[in-house]
Amino acid sequence: MLELRPTCENCNKALPADSQEARICSYECTFCATCVDTVLGNVCPNCGGGFVARPVRPSKNWKGDNFLGKDPASTKVKHRPVDPVAHARFAAAIKSIPPRAR
Repeated sequence: MLELRPTCENCNKALPADSQEARICSYECTFCATCVDTVLGNVCPNCGGGFVARPVRPSKNWKGDNFLGKDPASTKVKHRPVDPVAHARFAAAIKSIPPRAR
């Protein structure tokens, strides 16, 4: 299951489990929507993939103990600020390729 990481890896903005601002790649690298749009250009600096909105885990036990109370969000922060110049060089060759085709 998803870790639901607590912050943006770049700017360290809080991204609680119910955040509509959280974006993840297929490896669950987690960034805020602002960083994905303005710094990363929808290119993950760790794998080169694209981003999607992170799903929200139910806060209540609606069925089968599948909720935050049983499976809480991670508290481990992965703050790894992106070097915008290095990322621009990395992303230049692939940013025009749709994420599904990378």
